[in-house]
Amino acid sequence: MSVEPEAPEPRWAVPPVGGWTADGLDTLPNLSPHTELIDGSLVFRCPQTVFHSRAIGFFSRRLQSLVPHDLEVMAEFTIDIDRCNRPEPDVIVVGGEIIQGLNQTRLPAESVQLAIEVVSDESLTRDRETKPVKYARAKIPHYWRVENHDGRAVVYVFELEPSTGAYASTGIFHDRMKVSVPFPVDLDLTAITARRRAADPQ
Repeated sequence: MSVEPEAPEPRWAVPPVGGWTADGLDTLPNLSPHTELIDGSLVFRCPQTVFHSRAIGFFSRRLQSLVPHDLEVMAEFTIDIDRCNRPEPDVIVVGGEIIQGLNQTRLPAESVQLAIEVVSDESLTRDRETKPVKYARAKIPHYWRVENHDGRAVVYVFELEPSTGAYASTGIFHDRMKVSVPFPVDLDLTAITARRRAADPQ
């Protein structure tokens, strides 16, 4: 009688003393895509919602058409804040000169002009509390938080207040978003959640 071999138990990465580091994030084997490093701990992404995917695509496309020529828009790309923090904002706007090659896997936080986070159920506390504090300490001048309120996109806009080193709210936008910094932006937010219509028959 043959005996089925026992399935191997899952092997979890054991953090080193002091936690994982930003430099080690690229070398960890079998790491899930879009894993972030927050306070020396690995944060894994849950399955994306339709809203999350649409919002990232919307801001990536629209901002790319609006940014000055010396800036570049990146989606889901990690940034180095310090040794123990390497988060991955959903969308960033960075100085184009910081991009040195097509194999680059991270960017310094000081190059970021704008960080955008699209909130999901599992990221709510990080996007509302943890990440804004870290982005402000890294002196990222602008932070936008995008939330789904009953099927409508709402954008909360923050600007770094130099005297306090913390973010100050500069607006909450429903349906239409119009700001002048970090560059002029006028967006129809209803396009994020609008039902896609089938193409007309030929």
